Amino acid sequence: MATEAPSFERSFRVEGITRVEGEGSLHLVVRDGEVTEARLKIFEAPRYFERIIVGRHPDQVVDIVARICGICPVAYQMSAVSAFESIFGVQVDPVVTRLRRLLYAGEYIESHALHVYLLHAPDFLGYASAIDMARDHRDLVEQGLALKKTGNELMAAVGGRSVHPVSVRVGGLYRVPKKRELAALRPALARAIDASRATLNLVAQLDAPAFDRKARLVSLRHPTDYPLFQGRIVSSDGIDIGIGDWRTAFREEHHEGSNALHARTLSGETYMLGPSARVTLAADQLHPLARAALDGSGLRDAIASNPFWSIAARAIELIHYSAEAVDIIDAYEPPARPFEPWTPRAGAAGWGSEAPRGICWHHYETDDRGLVTKGQIVPPTSQNQGQIEADLTAFAPSILALDHDAATRRLEQLIRSYDPCISCATHFLDLTIDRG
Repeated sequence: MATEAPSFERSFRVEGITRVEGEGSLHLVVRDGEVTEARLKIFEAPRYFERIIVGRHPDQVVDIVARICGICPVAYQMSAVSAFESIFGVQVDPVVTRLRRLLYAGEYIESHALHVYLLHAPDFLGYASAIDMARDHRDLVEQGLALKKTGNELMAAVGGRSVHPVSVRVGGLYRVPKKRELAALRPALARAIDASRATLNLVAQLDAPAFDRKARLVSLRHPTDYPLFQGRIVSSDGIDIGIGDWRTAFREEHHEGSNALHARTLSGETYMLGPSARVTLAADQLHPLARAALDGSGLRDAIASNPFWSIAARAIELIHYSAEAVDIIDAYEPPARPFEPWTPRAGAAGWGSEAPRGICWHHYETDDRGLVTKGQIVPPTSQNQGQIEADLTAFAPSILALDHDAATRRLEQLIRSYDPCISCATHFLDLTIDRG
């Protein structure tokens, strides 16, 4: 009588992931070549921001939500301030809107430079960390730090400081920079354009793991501008809704093992936010220098289908925002006043902006004094988490032939492709493999 072949099970269990917002772990089980479980757990301690903002003045809220993240505070500020301006019917001066884009450009430059050079490049080049990489490639680390410094200086010039900027308020900005203050940044930004081009040339030569899958890509889309904090929410499979209507296509849901709410489409499907989605869905809105670089790279299709190539999408956006920043500075004339007055009223509105990692969506309700009575904050990390797990499921069979350490590095590299936040772009502390 024939005997049944023994099954083979391999279990990857990572109990601690460093630099996440709270604690995280990965549990991946592969049985006979098929993934039976893939869970990226984020044990983020409750931070209570949605409760802290209740009863607060909108300008207080704009400052409070910036504290959610030290790397992308502008994203939280822009989503919040835009929602309040929608409630109160504020029309912001177009010059101030461009200054806000300039502030946001600084955030993109510092965030993408940090991720490309210090968090993700070591994976591709075979180093355990940027410190290890610096021993052999000091020039690369210095170039990344120089780009990051330029972004930080731009944020400080427009936002008042580089971490948790303080200039943003309902109706505009508390203070607008003088022409000479911005002109002083132009040489560094011109160098940043060259450095960003060099960044793309560098990453285009990297050896990315083979992984081709079709994900649902979601981003903002604007008729003329590369998506940032205006436009509509669109997807690669036909979603096209107002920027305030996120709830009509998506929902939050609780998953066991996580203190954060995850997001799915209303039909329960995962989706991908971030640079790969933006570059794919809005390539025609890129700055001409960035669009030409994308076309010359030959990576457009790979960026859309292989999450590992998000490193190239970030390089493209480094070119875009360095060049856009120069254009804004060259055309800058200070506005007549830094902000528009507004009258408080009861209302409700949602708004989203494109954090470097994807859409950061907020919804607020106010009373007749303009004070917040309710708030909802949906960060990009919670929206991307389902797609990360889907990618882990699809990718896992390809690493089964690798040894313990190599398999671990590949799984880390895939998760880091999403750069969920600086605290989430991480090294695994512990990995155990149980063989059935």
